[in-house]
Amino acid sequence: MFGLSGGELIVILIIFLVLFGPSKLPELGRTLALSIRNFQRGLKEASNNVDTVHTNIDNNVAKENKKEEQIN
Repeated sequence: MFGLSGGELIVILIIFLVLFGPSKLPELGRTLALSIRNFQRGLKEASNNVDTVHTNIDNNVAKENKKEEQIN
């Protein structure tokens, strides 16, 4: 996970315990999980928007090509 070994993860967990205390860790975990979830939703929404714009552009280009073919 993220190129970290088990020992490095334990050191990071110990640092978090010292900095925030054991009572704050569950709250921090929930907040982090919610932030990650919201970030993923935003990425998915942005990707959907890009796909929609791409499809609209393709449709418009196809319509213009048909118009040009009919003119010629």
